Amino acid sequence: MNPIAKLLVMAGVILIIVGLVWQVGGRFLNLGRLPGDIVVEKENFRFYFPLMTSIIVSVVLSLLFYLFRFFKS
Repeated sequence: MNPIAKLLVMAGVILIIVGLVWQVGGRFLNLGRLPGDIVVEKENFRFYFPLMTSIIVSVVLSLLFYLFRFFKS
């Protein structure tokens, strides 16, 4: 199979898995409201920066890509 086709199929599978986890796990995983996320609320202003959520997502994606690369070789 063409390497680009493999990449697109793998990306599609990953997106489907992430979508299912987001849909089903959203009730149990409180991503987006973790301790460490920055929320500033003023009278007419609200600023939200999901710092801890970004770190967790980055670590999980890094591990997944490492495992894909590890098992590909």
